[in-house]
Amino acid sequence: MKLGKVVKSNSHCDYVVQVDDEMEVVSPPAPEDFGFGSFVKLETESRHWAVGLIYNSQLFNPAYLNTGPRLVSNADPFFTPDLIRETRTLLWTVLIGTLEKTERDAYGQQGIPRMVVPVNTPVWTMSPGEVRDFHRDGLQQPQFSYYSYLLRSGGTFATQLVEQVLGEVSPLFSGSDRRALEILQKELSWKHTVGTMR
Repeated sequence: MKLGKVVKSNSHCDYVVQVDDEMEVVSPPAPEDFGFGSFVKLETESRHWAVGLIYNSQLFNPAYLNTGPRLVSNADPFFTPDLIRETRTLLWTVLIGTLEKTERDAYGQQGIPRMVVPVNTPVWTMSPGEVRDFHRDGLQQPQFSYYSYLLRSGGTFATQLVEQVLGEVSPLFSGSDRRALEILQKELSWKHTVGTMR
């Protein structure tokens, strides 16, 4: 599902996405489609740019604390201006790699993407299959190499973001790889809990 488009960047790997609303598309995305920790892909019909994770959001409302003049309570029926709602939902997205596709399969190239993603690039939700492919390398071996990068670049909620991603990604693995990710998730959760108590 298409979520929206890139409107600006805060850094090379930190992009702001504006969510489509009912003024732009017939069926805008629901709040469940762009929750915290959701995997997204930035791509056009002709090119894939990057894979990202939603790590923060902001509601933008220009009418908040607007101290300008207001209409009287008994509105004039001949004067009915067309008011356009200017509220927006903005998503902060950290880029964590790219999804490479070959004739036989797809795999993830995890890390900082080299290219700068252009403004107005469409942003889409990723299917469970695409998330699984992103966590396989070129030899189809499991990978989760953006862990430490995400802890540094995931904003204020980095620890919670990594915990959530580990919970979502670990079922995609099996055997010792899955157990290692589950242990990592428990250790991170324990450190976060103990750190809060201090």
